[in-house]
Amino acid sequence: MRCYLGIDVGSVSTNFALIDEDGQMLKKLYIRTAGKPIEAITNGLKMIQENFKDNIEIMGVGTTGSGRKLAAVIVGADVVKNEITAHAAACIAEYPNVQTILEIGGQDSKIIILRNGVVVDFAMNTVCAAGTGSFLDRQAQRLGIPIEQFGDIALRSKNPTRIAGRCAVFAESDMIHKQQMGYKVEDILKGLCQALVRNYLANVAKGKEIKPPVVFQGGVAANSGIKKAFEEELGVDIIVPKYFDVMGALGAAILAKKFMSQNKYIKTKFLGFEAALREHTAESFECQGCPNLCEIIQIYEDKKLIARWGDRCGRWSESIAV
Repeated sequence: MRCYLGIDVGSVSTNFALIDEDGQMLKKLYIRTAGKPIEAITNGLKMIQENFKDNIEIMGVGTTGSGRKLAAVIVGADVVKNEITAHAAACIAEYPNVQTILEIGGQDSKIIILRNGVVVDFAMNTVCAAGTGSFLDRQAQRLGIPIEQFGDIALRSKNPTRIAGRCAVFAESDMIHKQQMGYKVEDILKGLCQALVRNYLANVAKGKEIKPPVVFQGGVAANSGIKKAFEEELGVDIIVPKYFDVMGALGAAILAKKFMSQNKYIKTKFLGFEAALREHTAESFECQGCPNLCEIIQIYEDKKLIARWGDRCGRWSESIAV
């Protein structure tokens, strides 16, 4: 069976999406990166190989996310795309008329504005943790609540309390204060959901025209409390896709499929599932060649230097023999 593989390497999770020639999802994986992206990538490859044995042939590979270059080197990618492009491609494939994409992941959040199937504007927030998956995980853990139940508990609230959501630190201290005052847990959680949505709209979505259909994706889309808070604040129905948690990887797979179909005489660069068995290590150093002081990343495969990036001038990256 001919397939296309998409890999999205983020700071919190590394996601895989395997699709067939009709674009249908065959397998998705959501793996915690845990500060070890190389290990997450190789583990994902092993899991897919074990699941399908020799019944699939990878015809193209796409990578995205903050670790897209790393993944591309390890597995052999045909297309390497940023998160905006990948998330938009996956969303458009399922909802061709989408005009706004709200995406909140483990460590960052973004908004993508589309008109007539084309990305016309976007914004990202990579500075503040308030509202991201890791922040919500922490609050759920602190309250002794499974993160899977966070949204359902918040929806029970009849009188949500107002939480200061402009900053993760202030939001947490305000929650603790409200707990000490005796507020119900569901009222605090609903207030937190509302605060985080206000923070997102005031910062990430500032100045953006949000038009329906609005699609909510990323790991936080699983939180029904956040979804409801968006609907109440925007006054529109929010759509959560079936594969909301791996949309970046799905988009990368779709873009790989599109690229290979447009270049039918090009053979995929995929290095095979054997790549998971090779030893990969990474190290970095600061270039002293000019005032830019670029941080250079070096990737080794079985102790052989195979890739470098991070330099603005190409001095180091172009020195690797292809």
